[in-house]
Amino acid sequence: MSNGHVDISRRGLLGGAIAVAAVAVTGEAAAATRTGTSGTGTPGTGAPGTATPGQVPALWREFARTPFTHPQIPYVGRAGYRSGAARFPRRPVVADVRDHGAVADDGSTDCAPAINRAIAAAGRAGGGTVLIPPGTFRIDDLIRVGYSNVVLRGAGSGRTKLSATRNLTELIGVYGSRYGGDKSSWSWAGGLVWLCPTDRFTTLTAAIRAKAWPFEGWTGNKRDEWRTLTTLAPARQGSRTVRVADPGKLKPGQLVLLRLADDADHTLLEHMSGGGPAAEAYLWDDKTKLTSYVPYEWPVRVARVRGDKVTLERPLPLDLRPEWDPRLTTLAEPLTGSGVEGLTLEAVETPQSPHLLDRGYNGVTFQCAYDCWADDVVVRHVDNGFGLVAASACTLRRTRVAGRGAHHPYFCREGSHDNLVEDFTVEQRTVPAPAGTQLHGINVEGLSSYNVWSRGDMRMGTFDSHRGLPFANVRTDITVDNTGQHGGDYSAGPLFGARFTHWNIRVTNSRAGLMKIDGLAPYSATVGINEVTEFGQIDVPDFTGDLHTRLELYGTTDAVRPRNLYEAQRAL
Repeated sequence: MSNGHVDISRRGLLGGAIAVAAVAVTGEAAAATRTGTSGTGTPGTGAPGTATPGQVPALWREFARTPFTHPQIPYVGRAGYRSGAARFPRRPVVADVRDHGAVADDGSTDCAPAINRAIAAAGRAGGGTVLIPPGTFRIDDLIRVGYSNVVLRGAGSGRTKLSATRNLTELIGVYGSRYGGDKSSWSWAGGLVWLCPTDRFTTLTAAIRAKAWPFEGWTGNKRDEWRTLTTLAPARQGSRTVRVADPGKLKPGQLVLLRLADDADHTLLEHMSGGGPAAEAYLWDDKTKLTSYVPYEWPVRVARVRGDKVTLERPLPLDLRPEWDPRLTTLAEPLTGSGVEGLTLEAVETPQSPHLLDRGYNGVTFQCAYDCWADDVVVRHVDNGFGLVAASACTLRRTRVAGRGAHHPYFCREGSHDNLVEDFTVEQRTVPAPAGTQLHGINVEGLSSYNVWSRGDMRMGTFDSHRGLPFANVRTDITVDNTGQHGGDYSAGPLFGARFTHWNIRVTNSRAGLMKIDGLAPYSATVGINEVTEFGQIDVPDFTGDLHTRLELYGTTDAVRPRNLYEAQRAL
């Protein structure tokens, strides 16, 4: 069969799958309508009233016809570990921390060296599972997972506890901001359980100790540790096959970095914002923190190489245009296939620090990690809960932030893409917030894109779009008591780029800020949110004029079908 016939066949299959999914959703809506249950708003009108559950918005029907190129809704159906795999691998047990000196429940033995020795032994063995049995294990140092295919597994978050006594400032040193001022970068970086390739961790911490504040991403402390594999021909957002100038250095299964530079007119940043007069009129040149995030760097696995045509694991996140010098490059050797499961990390309870002065009682952080995961993990009494820092294609499942209150319960930054956070909980804080502290919530910033937060229970916090032009992110099927506020420096630029989608959001205190985004986010969508009002707001639109945003099924609760946008996209 010729390549042309194969391509046509695949397009036909995709079209058939979309049609089936659309019919299935419509059928679900019809069935719900036949039940006669009532909702709380008029679908699609933007006005409060009476709604019939099971309404399919026009936006979904449009998306099902053009899933990879819809102007308001991103395609995120392949977000997460192994493109959204339902199960994580069960790697064979190669080490038990007790065999390396860990002692449970005595309260005096520092078990961090033993746990780290067990992890290192698993790494030398080529991977495997490191067991932590039931009990409480004191740790006076951070736990480092720096080897691919190594899983740190407890007996369950209710049975295995790591009791952390020290913070990252004590363990590594003061971490200032590369942008100046007296801020502590431990307010948004690092973890007491830190999954990061050993070489990258070593260079990062060496730079911090030398007070040479590093870039934290995919290409090293100075963003210069990369080499070109090939340049790329122009292509459109949503394509999976690209033409390359030199396929000789590419092979299936290889992880590469798509690199897009900006031009003097900032047309790449405009493209991330949806384009048009509003983005063209925006003043980009003085947003020095934002422009430091460019080039845009997107890691992806090569699926196939045929002549000068290369097929990628995921669709292109943006257009490839000659003025952006599109190319595939190397990246820092990432951590892959590693995870942490079935445990609670509890820091010693201390008052929350003043805003941006966190000392680093941080939870679990993935850095320069691809296809990694956390499952059934609780963090308690932390400054910052779960972190994704230059992390991509990772899944955080059944995670929970609890205790005295956190600055960032979840943070996603420094070019993190295609991650999935699902079945997550932010508990109500157990003590009142000290004066001078801030609470954000589920954070995204720094050109991070195509990330998903799904099936969440947020008893405090907010949807923290934290400037730095994050774009094409989805929050879906979440209940939130909207009590936080966003952060971000003016120099980091817009709160939102294009194709942000909030889909089926239940706001228990009816506060509009950062939930209903039709007046804030360009070329974006708010679908299926209950009636909300403005109070205590600090968010204002960055772009002027028509934002080309969409609002459907406003004033409803759980009336939209499909109920969960991510899961529906996977069905396509």
